Amino acid sequence: MCVVNLLLTMDLDDERVAKRRKTMLEDDHGVGQQTTTEMETLPHEIIVDILSRLPITSLVQFKFVCKGWRALAQDPLLADMQLSWKAPTKNPCLILHCDFPIRNQLYFVDLSVHNHDKDKVKRLYVPFQTSMPEFDVVGTCNGLLCLSDSLYNDALYVYNPFTIDFMELPKSRQYSDQEVVFGFGFHPKTKQYKVVKIVYYRNTSSSSYSRARRVVYPQSDVQVFTLGTSAWRSLGKVAYQLIRRPSEALVNGRLHWVSRPRRYYPARRLMSFDLEDEQFREVPKPDCGGLNRCNFHLCVLRGFLAAAVYGNYGKLEIWVMKDYNVKESWIKEFSIGAYMPKCLKQNLVRDRPLKIWKNPSNGKVVRLLCLLDNGEILLEYKNRVLVSYDPKKGKFTDLVFQGIPHWFQTVVHAGSFNWINTPS
Repeated sequence: MCVVNLLLTMDLDDERVAKRRKTMLEDDHGVGQQTTTEMETLPHEIIVDILSRLPITSLVQFKFVCKGWRALAQDPLLADMQLSWKAPTKNPCLILHCDFPIRNQLYFVDLSVHNHDKDKVKRLYVPFQTSMPEFDVVGTCNGLLCLSDSLYNDALYVYNPFTIDFMELPKSRQYSDQEVVFGFGFHPKTKQYKVVKIVYYRNTSSSSYSRARRVVYPQSDVQVFTLGTSAWRSLGKVAYQLIRRPSEALVNGRLHWVSRPRRYYPARRLMSFDLEDEQFREVPKPDCGGLNRCNFHLCVLRGFLAAAVYGNYGKLEIWVMKDYNVKESWIKEFSIGAYMPKCLKQNLVRDRPLKIWKNPSNGKVVRLLCLLDNGEILLEYKNRVLVSYDPKKGKFTDLVFQGIPHWFQTVVHAGSFNWINTPS
């Protein structure tokens, strides 16, 4: 049933073509007889190497041609080679998380393809959506998505949207009055995937209510789950109050967040969590003025930690840390002028969704996504339009995709057949 749903949401035409080819083979050779293609006579390593270079959409179609090709697509070596070819300079696959008007949906567009499908947005099948209809995207790593329950904060899934493999993580400790900051990533040395859950909570035994503008959660609990294990581990308290949004950058096996100012620590800090030794560390910030919660966000550009800093009138500066953890290596690599896409000029308020995003871009017009292989910069405007910017010509281009949802949040994703082998 899951396979059928994936095919329906991805490409019915390709499925019909595959069925017609299968029928012709059965007519020519008889039902049940095995046919050998010229490709299957090649050495196995060469076949896998060829397949690893294909766009993820082509591989999904490939695996449904016949049983032999499906077995090739499920070879763990293919997933490893796919990830090795996912160079930072290659165009990514974009996951579009739509939370409007009612149900959460995931869509995708593969920017690495070079045919008519590159301009089509297709819907992804979420097999556990009936048990978790409202969700947030915690993060993406090596072809895997981590999704959290946005209603109750007690369910977490790790999921490959192109193989439909998924796992529900065990429940972790909950508090009656809490807010949660998530992170999801992989460390290249330990070869482990981990989900980090930073819980800020307060004692609700008192019946008094604070009149403060923002509720303060003075206590904390850092919880870590290693994929392949059976239980969460508690690391104790954390000395920093982090902004309530998932980690925006995974660099060198470290997740990154921005801290909130505190009474005795008014400056905002750039904090990392090392997935190997599970320690928090401060990362030096760029010298681009006083960074605060609303005037910048973090990103990964070609494998480097980057900060997109908002200026006056919608301008954007992009700072990149060329040598990780070295303050002097921060450089201002791009300056982007103010721009408003044509479809947003008409009416920014009309048909605005009633749903407020759980992880908003703090009211900013533009959000930096990634660098494309042609050197252009991919931007998202007001959760509605994707725009490419050519820094050499100073030219903006509104990207048009067939079937794109009206409102969405973009996740830069490396599509692959990767999965985690877990003990049964």
